[in-house]
Amino acid sequence: MEYIELDVWKESRELVKLVYDLTKVFPKEEIYGLTNQIRRCSCSIPSNIAEGCGRKTPNDTIRFLYIARGSLYELETQLYLSFDQEYLSQKELDLILSQIVLCKKLLNGFINYYGSF
Repeated sequence: MEYIELDVWKESRELVKLVYDLTKVFPKEEIYGLTNQIRRCSCSIPSNIAEGCGRKTPNDTIRFLYIARGSLYELETQLYLSFDQEYLSQKELDLILSQIVLCKKLLNGFINYYGSF
C-alpha cells in the first residue's frame, strides 16, 4: 500500500490544514515564534509518516513513526500554549485537539502494525 492511501497520513494532512487555518490570525509578532514552530511541527507529522514508509526495514519505519508521534505531542503542547496566550478560543482548541486525538489513535495503530513484523 502506498503511504498516500493511509488514513493516518490523510488525517495528518487534515491536521496541517487546520493548523494553518487557525494560525493565520495569530499576532504578527509570533510569525517567527509560536506560529512558525506550530506550522513546522504539524508539517513534520505527515512528512515523517511518508519518510518512514519509504524505508526498507520495519525498524526504520517505526523510528520515523515514533518521530511523527513525538511531533503530535509537541504540537498538542504548543496549541495549549497558544490557548494560554488567548490566540485560540476554547472551541478552536477543542476542534484541533479532536483531530490530534484521531491522529494519535491512527498512528499508534500503525506503529503496532509495524511492530508485529
